[in-house]
Amino acid sequence: MGKTYSEIDDRLRSFLAAQPCFFVASAPSGPGGHVNCSPKGLDTFRVLGPTSVAYLDYTGSGVETIAHVRENGRLVVMFCAFQGPPNIVRLHGRGEVLEPLDAGFAALLAHFEPGPGLRAIVRIEITRVSDSCGYGVPLLRYEGERPQMAAWAERKGDDGLAAYRREKNAASIDGLPGLRWNDEGAAQ
Repeated sequence: MGKTYSEIDDRLRSFLAAQPCFFVASAPSGPGGHVNCSPKGLDTFRVLGPTSVAYLDYTGSGVETIAHVRENGRLVVMFCAFQGPPNIVRLHGRGEVLEPLDAGFAALLAHFEPGPGLRAIVRIEITRVSDSCGYGVPLLRYEGERPQMAAWAERKGDDGLAAYRREKNAASIDGLPGLRWNDEGAAQ
């Protein structure tokens, strides 16, 4: 059944790269607050090394993962095989949020082909890698990416996205700080 690994080897790297979507889960510190689980796709995930990964974070209606990472760093990323042999892989680790004006953002961005609406990159240093059977995960057929996110971001334009992020992404639903930089380059 399940196994634990010290790092992402070539077999796991191939499995992760082949999955069209993944899920990111986080939670605030303490007994209160809301646990969050966010689906991700659009070819936004990269393995940077045996214990280091990153993903692009696009503008959305909330900022829970970013706020939780800023507060305590804890994250788990889960990949499920919806086609082929059953498998689930979880990557537990400590995250860091890099916004476009942060040092290191541009170098990390070189690993990706970003689309419109990018607001941050989340880099994770992996502390635990595990897999499990995935026998209960249904078989689903991948048909392609949805075009709505890019179209929405393009319609908003840079100014509209900046205003949207100021309104919707400055704090989590529990009031934790979210995005730090405003569109003039000053920390919020």
